[in-house]
Amino acid sequence: MSIGGDEYERERTGEMNPSMGRGGSTRRGTRTRLPGEDGDGGGRRPPNRPGRNLVTVLGVVVLLIAAIAFANRGGGGSDSGGDSEQAGDKKGQEAQPTAPTGEKPVDGEDATTGIPSGFAQSEQGAESAAANYTVVLGGTGMYSNDVRASIVDAVYTSDAAADREDDLAQVYGDEKFLKRIGLEEDGTAPEGMSFVSRMIPVGTKTLDYSSSGATVSVWYSSLFGLTGEESKNPVTESWYTNTFTLEWDDGDWKVADFEQKEGPAPVGRDQRAAPGKKMKEAVEGFGGFTYAR
Repeated sequence: MSIGGDEYERERTGEMNPSMGRGGSTRRGTRTRLPGEDGDGGGRRPPNRPGRNLVTVLGVVVLLIAAIAFANRGGGGSDSGGDSEQAGDKKGQEAQPTAPTGEKPVDGEDATTGIPSGFAQSEQGAESAAANYTVVLGGTGMYSNDVRASIVDAVYTSDAAADREDDLAQVYGDEKFLKRIGLEEDGTAPEGMSFVSRMIPVGTKTLDYSSSGATVSVWYSSLFGLTGEESKNPVTESWYTNTFTLEWDDGDWKVADFEQKEGPAPVGRDQRAAPGKKMKEAVEGFGGFTYAR
């Protein structure tokens, strides 16, 4: 999504689902399955308790399987080079792991926003930058005039920042937009409520890479809404994929542009939605990640 483009206008008028921390909300019904509802209505007879000998045999089998699995665990030290080459050959066909690899993550962070900086000039570094920029561009800081300006300067290339800053100010400062999502004119939550806008990267994928530029997609889930007893916009979950165009600018990866599309969204489980108070406690008690990958 090119920031400041038509997508933002559609989102501001309610024609888009919330993503990267913007937009309305959609409520979904939940179903509670009580014990015994999946039977014929009658009481179930408890299963017969297995004999002591059977329990003993099963216990021995479980221990034996665990021992064999432990004995077969390979160190993998001597074959690491070959595994890396095979992973390289299969790249593009299989998802690349996002676990740390031993390459130093970042050198520091922005003093004002806490955004990680100093990403490695590599594919992993580009994916790390894209994942972290997804988090910060979808956070509550984008709704604060002072913080938003710092975020834009830290995340975007100098040219893109100059082009986007005014457009972003119009979008996030629009009174109708803020009112529609339940926020005050200054972008804060009403008294007694907490504003939630949190992006959780699930995985990253490099589509194109060179030492001066990269195209990286980030698949993530989004929590967005207001917590509290009186909230009319409860926190909902959505799924999106952002594709970033990154440039190596002044010793770090920066965003030149990005596009957004919905999904892929998994099938939701039948879980009871938490009441507003519980959700507020969870959001305030569990801090979001400041560094991904």
